[in-house]
Amino acid sequence: MTVTVSMTVNGEVVSGEVEPRTLLVQFLRDQLRLTGTHIGCDTSQCGACVVHVDGVSVKSCTMLAVQAENAAITTIEGLADGERLHPMQEAFRENHGLQCGYCTPGMVMSAIDLVRDRPDITEDEIRKGIDGNLCRCTGYHNIVKSIKAGAQAMKG
Repeated sequence: MTVTVSMTVNGEVVSGEVEPRTLLVQFLRDQLRLTGTHIGCDTSQCGACVVHVDGVSVKSCTMLAVQAENAAITTIEGLADGERLHPMQEAFRENHGLQCGYCTPGMVMSAIDLVRDRPDITEDEIRKGIDGNLCRCTGYHNIVKSIKAGAQAMKG
């Protein structure tokens, strides 16, 4: 049995046939081919699958596609304005906040939600706020630095 789901993804209305048990991350990657949203752990521990659902960061491996019916979804692919990166993406690039890049999309999506309306967020608040996002390559120093810079850039 399949059901039809409809939602707005990165500003475009989309729909597709899914089994009721299909996770949002699977719908985004497998049907819409938006592969920037990663599957890292299958247990909602790593945060590589974070997207925004109606403006709030959500681990898309914990949400069924049918639960996103009529929602507005933003993935990492939907952040840039043409060739111009989102300020948080630019901050990660400028501050070397990535290494292999696997965690980066989820980290950026979580960071945007974390710092929204908080341009003066502290390093401690950032570290606590990204606790649900794992990076296997870095010591988080440049990630925290990137998020702090991104928060300032989003302010202006």
